[in-house]
Amino acid sequence: MEYYLAPSILSADFKHLGDDILAVKECGAKILHFDVMDGWFVPSISFGMPVLASIRPLTDMFYDAHLMVQDPGRYIDDFAKAGADGITVHAEACGHLDRVLDQIHDKGLKTGVALNPATPLSVLDYVYDKADMILLMTVNPGFGGQKLIPATLDKIRQLRLRLDERGLSTWIEVDGGIHDETIDLVLDAGANVIVAGSAVFGADIRGNYRKLTAHFTNSKGEER
Repeated sequence: MEYYLAPSILSADFKHLGDDILAVKECGAKILHFDVMDGWFVPSISFGMPVLASIRPLTDMFYDAHLMVQDPGRYIDDFAKAGADGITVHAEACGHLDRVLDQIHDKGLKTGVALNPATPLSVLDYVYDKADMILLMTVNPGFGGQKLIPATLDKIRQLRLRLDERGLSTWIEVDGGIHDETIDLVLDAGANVIVAGSAVFGADIRGNYRKLTAHFTNSKGEER
């Protein structure tokens, strides 16, 4: 299994956003995570298409747009034009999840389905074949700096089991409360794409990135 650290620019220094992004690129980051919030689906408001479009020319990283917005189908075309490579939508925010996933695929983009901590895995039963990635929130979305909710670890395990039973290679992404002391918990549970914000974009971005990705290998330097 391949493992990826997806730095979330929500925690970057927006006075030096380009520099922060290039710092994680220099460390080998393949995925950049965009937490888009609308003040409706979640309490906070973050940023949208103009920010993504403005930094698209900086790198060839996979730009993962996580839409924490109500009725995200309204914005698929706009985020595709802005340069997103993948769009992740919340099942709770979609009146017609199947249709929205088709919209994303029709744009030639990768699809992701996000579930809040209290949302059961059963909502995925009829869309497994349309989801390239499943994002399990390990905190309730809307604010950075929260503590990982322990009950979500079993949810990760159960999802990994269900994917394995179906013979699917769908990525499991986790987001919320991930840092040096919790990353092993989600990796051991079965996640392979790790979103981290403040744990990466701190005083020592390059050191933070390398410290977290060191958890992807064992003491012998072998992949987990």
